[in-house]
Amino acid sequence: MPSLSTLKQTAFDPSLQALEADALVKASGLRVADERARGRGAGLNMSGRFEIASREVFDDGWSSLEDLAPFKTEVQVEKPRTVITRNQSPDLSFDRSINPYRGCEHGCVYCFARPSHAYMGLSAGVDFEAKLFAKPDAPRLLERELSRPGYKVQPIAIGTNTDPYQPIERQWRIMRQLLEVLEAAGHPVGIVTKSALVTRDIDILSRMASRGLARVALSVTTLDRKLSRTMEPRASTPEKRLEAMRALSDAGVPVSVMAAPVIPGLNDHEIERILDSAKAAGADAAGYVMLRLPIEVSPLFRDWLLRHYPDRYRHVMSLIRSMRGGKDYDAEFGKRMRGSGPYAWQVARRFQMASKRLGLNLRKTPLRTDHFVPPLGDGVQLSLL
Repeated sequence: MPSLSTLKQTAFDPSLQALEADALVKASGLRVADERARGRGAGLNMSGRFEIASREVFDDGWSSLEDLAPFKTEVQVEKPRTVITRNQSPDLSFDRSINPYRGCEHGCVYCFARPSHAYMGLSAGVDFEAKLFAKPDAPRLLERELSRPGYKVQPIAIGTNTDPYQPIERQWRIMRQLLEVLEAAGHPVGIVTKSALVTRDIDILSRMASRGLARVALSVTTLDRKLSRTMEPRASTPEKRLEAMRALSDAGVPVSVMAAPVIPGLNDHEIERILDSAKAAGADAAGYVMLRLPIEVSPLFRDWLLRHYPDRYRHVMSLIRSMRGGKDYDAEFGKRMRGSGPYAWQVARRFQMASKRLGLNLRKTPLRTDHFVPPLGDGVQLSLL
């Protein structure tokens, strides 16, 4: 990979921009041909960082690359032992979450979850979008974990890593089964998604919301259809997400909007418009997250930026690094979600002022925990008392 000094210089020197593009390609493997990657967000498919050997695609002179088939979505079954993941991060408002899928077909090029695919021996690039893992046993495992003696109920977050309503959910329906378990147990849940498919489960969500057990956050990154299509190619369009907000709100489900991620020099000018539109669609709360570029996400995002917005490359990367101490990313708690410095402060103030003007975040009622009753379904160990 290019050195830090080279990356910092590139942000201000246009003559080095082409050099960084070459370095990105050489370090990560040649770019995937456009026809093979059609409909995908990433343009690279480098080897996983834990692999002993790395692969590099090249043309051997026989035009064999043209014979390679386009990437198709493949789904494998994953059989975890547990389904609730715990965390102790001071940056998060929840201490437990569920991910019914590993990998995400939405293909958001900026997704901070991409590096997790390396643990499966796969690439954080196109593999993350095309080679997915489903957990059909998740509802049964959830019942078992909620029934354990000593379980202390707190809201479960779903959609914090990969989207529970990504396209394959139409077939697998794992998320709906999880909601059925949570509703039966009276367990609170918070959902984050970019998909209008969430409206399929309005029947369950509205019943849970009437008991103070559910809240949904729709992530709206941009209102620009062209930018959304290139940056998050298989997610619902911005208009569909706003329509989903309205449908949920009309059904009595509390709705938040997440302006996430804010990308300096690319979508930061839309903060006020996104909040305005979300408020009109029924949102009563809002949040934002600054762009994060951990590990493999950095070269993937920079390659995408060079391909789609080369004229903005220097400006965008300069602003990102100004908030990250000259680096592409700073993982320090308290800074990783917001950044630091004058530009980060300006974005925070704009968000706060727009939210106050619109009356967002004034009264966010906590989800209730007093309805919880441990499940007694199949596979749950009964008490001997």
